[in-house]
Amino acid sequence: MEALEMQARSKNISLGFKEGCNKAFMVNAEREMIQQVLNNLIYNSIKYGNENGETQIGIYDMGKYILVEVSDNGIGIAQHNLHRIFERFYRIDKNRSRKFGGSGLGLAIVKHIIEAHGQSINVRSTPGTGSTFGFTLKKG
Repeated sequence: MEALEMQARSKNISLGFKEGCNKAFMVNAEREMIQQVLNNLIYNSIKYGNENGETQIGIYDMGKYILVEVSDNGIGIAQHNLHRIFERFYRIDKNRSRKFGGSGLGLAIVKHIIEAHGQSINVRSTPGTGSTFGFTLKKG
């Protein structure tokens, strides 16, 4: 989050942890890979976030696993696009590509990394309300 704080500040987006998510967990994961996942998800939440918005990170104990969620109150994603957003080079629309830039590879890479850890990633989103990306990691 520290690496993206300046970008968030440029849109006046606050970055923080959800309430009650101050406990540390040990997980079986490659640090650099999970750092890349979080960097991409947080970057996207800022990129597609609303001016004066917020990005929140949640970490939840799920027994043998933890659930990590990155939530924003940005532009959101229509239901009919959700099943394709993890595909390589998939762009929701060309206007969005021109406005926000990017290659369409970020979420495909995120999915690949999470699946390489034997886990899964999912998304919930409502246009005009925001998105939440969640993934699990096995506790260490």
